[in-house]
Amino acid sequence: MLPARGLALSVTASVVFAALGGYSAWLAPLSGEQVFAWRIVWTIPAMLLLLTLLRHWPRFGQTLARLKSEPLLWLALLANAVLLGIQQWLFMWAPLEGRLLEVTLGYFLLPLVMVVIGRVFYGERLVPLQWLAVGIAALGVLHEFWRHQAFSWVTLLTALGYPPYLMIRRAVKLEPVGGFLLEILFILPWAIWALANGGIVQQFAHRPGLWLLLPGLGILTAIAFASYLASSRLLPLGVLGILGYLEPALLFVLSIGLLGEAFHSTDLGTYGPIWIAVLLTCWHSALTVHRQRNTNQSIAT
Repeated sequence: MLPARGLALSVTASVVFAALGGYSAWLAPLSGEQVFAWRIVWTIPAMLLLLTLLRHWPRFGQTLARLKSEPLLWLALLANAVLLGIQQWLFMWAPLEGRLLEVTLGYFLLPLVMVVIGRVFYGERLVPLQWLAVGIAALGVLHEFWRHQAFSWVTLLTALGYPPYLMIRRAVKLEPVGGFLLEILFILPWAIWALANGGIVQQFAHRPGLWLLLPGLGILTAIAFASYLASSRLLPLGVLGILGYLEPALLFVLSIGLLGEAFHSTDLGTYGPIWIAVLLTCWHSALTVHRQRNTNQSIAT
C-alpha cells in the first residue's frame, strides 16, 4: 500500500514545478542563464526558512557531521550539484527560448526511464493498471520517435538527467531538505560568477520591478524540491516516475495555452496516449488513497 503522504507530496511537487515553467517566462529580458543563477541565489534563503519552519536544523546538523567522516558524501554532493545544475538551467532556459515543449516531452519520457531503473536496479514491481499506463505512454513516445527519427538533445537531457541524481541520493541516504541545501551551496559559486559577469545593473535597467519577482524563484524551488525529494523517499522509484506524468501534462497546457508554442494535429499521436496514461495514473492514485483511508479507518475502529 502506497503512503498517501508520498502521493500528496509528489502531486504538490508536480504542480509547483509546472508553475515555475511559467514563472520564468515573466522574467524577460533576463536570459535563461541569468534566471537560473538568480534562482540558485534566492533558493538559499528560502531553504533556510524551510529548515526553520520544518524544524529540520538537527537533521541538517547530522548531515554536516557526516561530511567529516564520509569523504564519499563530498563526491556525491558534487556530482549531484552538476546534475541538478544542468536540469535547473535547462528548465529556466527552455521557456525563454521557445523550447518548453521539448522539455515537456523529456518529462513525459522520464517516467518510462524511472520505471525501467526501478525494475532493473531496485527490483520494484508495478500493478497491472500502472503497467497499462506505462505501455500507453510508451506508444506516444514511440510515435514521437517515429516522426522525427530522434529526440532533441533538450528532450534527452531532460529525460536522462534526474534518474542518476535520485540514485546517488538513495545510495548515500541524503536527507531531502538539508541535502538539497548543500547541493545548492555547491552550485552557488558558479551562480555568483555568472551574475557578476552578466552585468547585474544592466539586467534591471529597463525593468526594475524584476527585483520583486526574484524571491518567488527561490520560494517555488524550495517548496517543489522539498516535496519531490521527500516523496522520493516514501515511494518506489517506478511509482514516483509514473506520478511524474502530472508535471509534463501541466507543462504541456502551459506551453500551448500561456506561452503560445505551436501544436499540430500530428502531435496528437504523441500527446494523446500520454494524456490517457496521465488519467490512468491519477485514477490509480485516487484508488490507492481511498483504500488506504479505508484501511486506516478499519484499524482505528
